[in-house]
Amino acid sequence: MQISLPFNYDFERALERLAGDPVNAVDLQKREVKIPMEEGNVITLRGLGTTDSPSFLLENAIDESQVDKVKSFFHFDRRLDTVSDHFRDTNLEKLFVEHAGTPLIKEFSLYGTLMKSIIHQQLNLAFSHVLTMRFVENSGENQDGVWRYPEPEKIAALKVEDLRQLQFSGRKAEYVIGLSRAIVDGNLDLNKFEKMEDEEIIHEMVAHRGIGPWTAQNFLMFGLGRPNLFPIADIGLQNALKNIWAMDRKPTKEEIMEQIPIWKPYLSYAALYLWRSIE
Repeated sequence: MQISLPFNYDFERALERLAGDPVNAVDLQKREVKIPMEEGNVITLRGLGTTDSPSFLLENAIDESQVDKVKSFFHFDRRLDTVSDHFRDTNLEKLFVEHAGTPLIKEFSLYGTLMKSIIHQQLNLAFSHVLTMRFVENSGENQDGVWRYPEPEKIAALKVEDLRQLQFSGRKAEYVIGLSRAIVDGNLDLNKFEKMEDEEIIHEMVAHRGIGPWTAQNFLMFGLGRPNLFPIADIGLQNALKNIWAMDRKPTKEEIMEQIPIWKPYLSYAALYLWRSIE
Protein backbone atom coordinates (compact mmCIF):
# COMPACT_ATOMS: atom_id res chain seq x y z
CA MET A 1 0.00 0.00 0.00
CA GLN A 2 1.07 3.60 -0.54
CA ILE A 3 1.13 6.19 2.26
CA SER A 4 1.32 9.95 1.70
CA LEU A 5 1.86 12.53 4.43
CA PRO A 6 0.40 16.07 4.55
CA PHE A 7 3.52 17.54 6.18
CA ASN A 8 7.28 17.69 5.53
CA TYR A 9 9.14 14.51 6.46
CA ASP A 10 12.87 13.93 5.94
CA PHE A 11 13.06 10.19 5.27
CA GLU A 12 16.75 10.38 4.29
CA ARG A 13 17.70 11.59 7.75
CA ALA A 14 15.46 8.97 9.31
CA LEU A 15 17.21 6.24 7.32
CA GLU A 16 20.65 7.63 8.14
CA ARG A 17 19.91 7.39 11.83
CA LEU A 18 18.55 3.85 11.49
CA ALA A 19 21.58 2.85 9.41
CA GLY A 20 23.85 3.92 12.24
CA ASP A 21 22.67 0.85 14.17
CA PRO A 22 24.02 -2.32 12.50
CA VAL A 23 21.10 -4.38 13.81
CA ASN A 24 18.77 -2.54 11.43
CA ALA A 25 18.34 -3.68 7.82
CA VAL A 26 18.63 -0.41 5.90
CA ASP A 27 19.42 0.14 2.21
CA LEU A 28 20.19 3.82 1.69
CA GLN A 29 20.39 3.54 -2.10
CA LYS A 30 16.97 1.91 -2.35
CA ARG A 31 15.67 4.26 0.35
CA GLU A 32 14.18 1.36 2.26
CA VAL A 33 14.21 -0.38 5.61
CA LYS A 34 13.00 -3.86 6.54
CA ILE A 35 11.07 -4.09 9.80
CA PRO A 36 10.87 -7.36 11.77
CA MET A 37 7.38 -7.60 13.27
CA GLU A 38 6.61 -9.49 16.45
CA GLU A 39 4.04 -11.57 14.54
CA GLY A 40 6.91 -13.16 12.57
CA ASN A 41 6.74 -11.37 9.21
CA VAL A 42 9.07 -8.69 7.83
CA ILE A 43 7.61 -5.45 6.44
CA THR A 44 9.43 -3.36 3.85
CA LEU A 45 9.06 0.44 3.93
CA ARG A 46 10.42 2.32 0.91
CA GLY A 47 10.54 6.08 0.38
CA LEU A 48 8.98 7.30 -2.87
CA GLY A 49 8.52 11.03 -2.52
CA THR A 50 10.52 14.02 -1.35
CA THR A 51 10.83 15.82 1.98
CA ASP A 52 8.28 18.39 0.81
CA SER A 53 5.95 15.75 -0.64
CA PRO A 54 6.61 12.56 1.29
CA SER A 55 5.13 9.24 0.22
CA PHE A 56 6.02 5.64 0.96
CA LEU A 57 5.40 2.11 -0.23
CA LEU A 58 4.66 -0.36 2.54
CA GLU A 59 4.78 -4.06 1.66
CA ASN A 60 4.05 -7.37 3.42
CA ALA A 61 1.86 -6.09 6.26
CA ILE A 62 -0.46 -8.82 7.54
CA ASP A 63 -3.29 -6.53 8.59
CA GLU A 64 -4.28 -2.95 9.35
CA SER A 65 -2.96 -3.16 12.91
CA GLN A 66 0.54 -3.75 11.53
CA VAL A 67 0.15 -0.77 9.22
CA ASP A 68 -0.81 1.35 12.22
CA LYS A 69 2.19 0.05 14.15
CA VAL A 70 4.58 1.01 11.34
CA LYS A 71 2.97 4.45 11.16
CA SER A 72 3.62 4.79 14.89
CA PHE A 73 7.22 3.56 14.55
CA PHE A 74 7.99 6.21 11.93
CA HIS A 75 5.96 9.13 13.28
CA PHE A 76 3.54 9.11 10.35
CA ASP A 77 0.63 9.51 12.78
CA ARG A 78 1.74 12.84 14.31
CA ARG A 79 2.46 16.06 12.45
CA LEU A 80 6.06 17.26 12.57
CA ASP A 81 5.39 20.83 11.47
CA THR A 82 3.71 21.60 14.79
CA VAL A 83 7.00 20.71 16.51
CA SER A 84 9.03 23.10 14.35
CA ASP A 85 6.43 25.82 14.82
CA HIS A 86 6.71 25.46 18.59
CA PHE A 87 10.43 26.26 18.52
CA ARG A 88 10.08 29.36 16.36
CA ASP A 89 11.49 32.42 18.15
CA THR A 90 13.30 30.28 20.73
CA ASN A 91 17.05 29.84 21.23
CA LEU A 92 16.80 26.51 19.34
CA GLU A 93 15.05 27.96 16.28
CA LYS A 94 18.05 27.54 13.92
CA LEU A 95 18.43 23.92 15.02
CA PHE A 96 14.81 23.18 14.19
CA VAL A 97 15.08 24.92 10.83
CA GLU A 98 18.13 22.82 9.97
CA HIS A 99 16.55 19.54 11.06
CA ALA A 100 12.97 20.31 10.08
CA GLY A 101 11.01 17.19 9.21
CA THR A 102 13.32 14.83 11.12
CA PRO A 103 11.14 12.31 12.99
CA LEU A 104 11.58 10.68 16.38
CA ILE A 105 11.58 7.04 15.27
CA LYS A 106 10.76 4.28 17.71
CA GLU A 107 12.81 1.10 17.95
CA PHE A 108 11.06 -1.96 16.50
CA SER A 109 11.21 -4.02 19.72
CA LEU A 110 10.55 -2.89 23.30
CA TYR A 111 12.73 -5.68 24.67
CA GLY A 112 15.41 -4.82 22.12
CA THR A 113 15.25 -1.17 23.16
CA LEU A 114 15.89 -2.09 26.78
CA MET A 115 18.69 -4.53 25.98
CA LYS A 116 20.36 -2.03 23.66
CA SER A 117 20.15 0.68 26.33
CA ILE A 118 21.78 -1.58 28.92
CA ILE A 119 24.52 -2.63 26.50
CA HIS A 120 25.26 1.00 25.56
CA GLN A 121 25.69 2.13 29.16
CA GLN A 122 29.12 3.71 29.74
CA LEU A 123 30.53 2.55 26.39
CA ASN A 124 31.64 4.53 23.36
CA LEU A 125 29.25 4.29 20.43
CA ALA A 126 31.49 2.16 18.20
CA PHE A 127 32.07 -0.61 20.74
CA SER A 128 28.47 -0.50 21.96
CA HIS A 129 27.36 -1.33 18.41
CA VAL A 130 29.91 -4.15 18.23
CA LEU A 131 28.67 -5.59 21.53
CA THR A 132 25.02 -5.26 20.51
CA MET A 133 25.66 -7.14 17.27
CA ARG A 134 27.48 -9.91 19.13
CA PHE A 135 24.49 -10.20 21.45
CA VAL A 136 22.02 -10.38 18.56
CA GLU A 137 24.11 -12.68 16.37
CA ASN A 138 24.81 -15.04 19.25
CA SER A 139 21.25 -15.35 20.57
CA GLY A 140 18.91 -13.72 18.07
CA GLU A 141 17.50 -14.80 14.73
CA ASN A 142 18.30 -13.79 11.15
CA GLN A 143 15.30 -13.85 8.83
CA ASP A 144 16.26 -13.25 5.20
CA GLY A 145 19.00 -10.82 6.20
CA VAL A 146 16.96 -9.10 8.89
CA TRP A 147 18.08 -9.53 12.50
CA ARG A 148 15.67 -10.00 15.39
CA TYR A 149 16.59 -9.48 19.01
CA PRO A 150 16.50 -12.73 21.00
CA GLU A 151 13.49 -13.66 23.07
CA PRO A 152 13.86 -12.77 26.77
CA GLU A 153 13.36 -16.44 27.67
CA LYS A 154 16.56 -17.34 25.85
CA ILE A 155 18.64 -14.68 27.60
CA ALA A 156 17.06 -15.46 30.98
CA ALA A 157 18.44 -19.00 30.69
CA LEU A 158 22.04 -17.82 30.12
CA LYS A 159 24.83 -17.66 32.67
CA VAL A 160 27.00 -14.61 33.20
CA GLU A 161 29.94 -16.52 31.72
CA ASP A 162 28.05 -16.91 28.43
CA LEU A 163 27.94 -13.15 27.93
CA ARG A 164 31.42 -12.62 29.33
CA GLN A 165 32.66 -14.62 26.33
CA LEU A 166 31.21 -11.85 24.13
CA GLN A 167 33.22 -9.24 26.10
CA PHE A 168 30.35 -8.13 28.32
CA SER A 169 31.48 -6.89 31.69
CA GLY A 170 30.33 -9.06 34.57
CA ARG A 171 27.96 -6.38 35.82
CA LYS A 172 26.47 -5.67 32.38
CA ALA A 173 25.92 -9.40 31.88
CA GLU A 174 24.15 -9.58 35.24
CA TYR A 175 21.89 -6.67 34.26
CA VAL A 176 20.95 -8.15 30.88
CA ILE A 177 20.19 -11.60 32.31
CA GLY A 178 18.48 -10.26 35.44
CA LEU A 179 16.16 -7.95 33.50
CA SER A 180 15.33 -10.73 31.04
CA ARG A 181 14.40 -12.96 33.97
CA ALA A 182 12.24 -10.19 35.44
CA ILE A 183 10.38 -9.95 32.13
CA VAL A 184 9.91 -13.73 31.89
CA ASP A 185 8.71 -13.90 35.50
CA GLY A 186 6.21 -11.10 34.93
CA ASN A 187 7.89 -8.69 37.31
CA LEU A 188 8.73 -6.27 34.49
CA ASP A 189 5.94 -5.91 31.93
CA LEU A 190 7.18 -3.67 29.11
CA ASN A 191 3.93 -3.84 27.15
CA LYS A 192 1.81 -2.31 29.92
CA PHE A 193 3.92 0.87 29.82
CA GLU A 194 2.12 2.00 26.64
CA LYS A 195 -0.82 3.10 28.80
CA MET A 196 1.14 4.62 31.69
CA GLU A 197 2.41 8.14 32.35
CA ASP A 198 6.12 8.94 31.96
CA GLU A 199 6.87 9.42 35.65
CA GLU A 200 5.04 6.20 36.58
CA ILE A 201 7.12 4.25 34.08
CA ILE A 202 10.41 5.75 35.24
CA HIS A 203 9.53 5.04 38.89
CA GLU A 204 8.78 1.40 38.08
CA MET A 205 11.77 0.86 35.81
CA VAL A 206 14.45 2.28 38.10
CA ALA A 207 13.37 -0.16 40.81
CA HIS A 208 15.09 -2.87 38.74
CA ARG A 209 18.83 -3.40 39.04
CA GLY A 210 20.65 -2.03 36.00
CA ILE A 211 18.09 0.63 35.09
CA GLY A 212 18.86 4.21 36.08
CA PRO A 213 17.11 7.43 35.04
CA TRP A 214 19.09 7.72 31.76
CA THR A 215 18.13 4.19 30.69
CA ALA A 216 14.50 4.71 31.64
CA GLN A 217 14.32 8.00 29.73
CA ASN A 218 16.00 6.40 26.72
CA PHE A 219 13.38 3.63 26.79
CA LEU A 220 10.59 6.19 26.95
CA MET A 221 11.97 8.19 24.01
CA PHE A 222 13.01 5.44 21.63
CA GLY A 223 10.92 2.51 22.81
CA LEU A 224 7.62 4.29 23.41
CA GLY A 225 8.18 7.44 21.35
CA ARG A 226 7.29 9.77 24.22
CA PRO A 227 7.72 13.40 23.08
CA ASN A 228 8.67 15.19 26.27
CA LEU A 229 11.91 13.76 27.72
CA PHE A 230 15.23 15.58 28.14
CA PRO A 231 18.08 13.79 29.96
CA ILE A 232 19.81 16.85 31.41
CA ALA A 233 22.79 14.87 32.70
CA ASP A 234 23.65 13.60 29.19
CA ILE A 235 27.14 14.88 28.25
CA GLY A 236 26.31 14.89 24.53
CA LEU A 237 23.37 17.22 25.06
CA GLN A 238 25.47 19.53 27.21
CA ASN A 239 28.17 19.70 24.53
CA ALA A 240 25.59 20.32 21.81
CA LEU A 241 24.07 23.19 23.77
CA LYS A 242 27.55 24.61 24.37
CA ASN A 243 28.00 24.74 20.59
CA ILE A 244 24.52 26.04 19.78
CA TRP A 245 24.75 28.76 22.41
CA ALA A 246 28.40 29.59 21.54
CA MET A 247 29.55 29.16 25.14
CA ASP A 248 33.14 28.65 26.32
CA ARG A 249 31.93 25.96 28.75
CA LYS A 250 29.13 23.45 29.06
CA PRO A 251 25.90 24.95 30.41
CA THR A 252 24.99 24.15 33.98
CA LYS A 253 21.98 22.09 34.95
CA GLU A 254 20.32 25.26 36.21
CA GLU A 255 20.86 27.06 32.89
CA ILE A 256 19.29 24.16 31.02
CA MET A 257 16.40 23.89 33.47
CA GLU A 258 15.50 27.51 32.75
CA GLN A 259 14.75 26.53 29.15
CA ILE A 260 12.68 23.42 29.89
CA PRO A 261 9.33 25.26 30.28
CA ILE A 262 9.92 26.97 26.91
CA TRP A 263 10.73 23.73 25.08
CA LYS A 264 7.88 21.69 26.56
CA PRO A 265 5.94 19.64 25.42
CA TYR A 266 8.54 18.62 22.80
CA LEU A 267 11.66 18.05 24.89
CA SER A 268 12.42 14.75 23.14
CA TYR A 269 12.75 16.52 19.80
CA ALA A 270 15.06 19.11 21.31
CA ALA A 271 17.22 16.26 22.63
CA LEU A 272 17.11 14.36 19.32
CA TYR A 273 18.06 17.38 17.21
CA LEU A 274 20.82 18.37 19.62
CA TRP A 275 22.29 14.87 19.41
CA ARG A 276 22.03 15.02 15.63
CA SER A 277 23.90 18.35 15.61
CA ILE A 278 27.05 16.73 17.01
CA GLU A 279 26.87 13.31 15.31
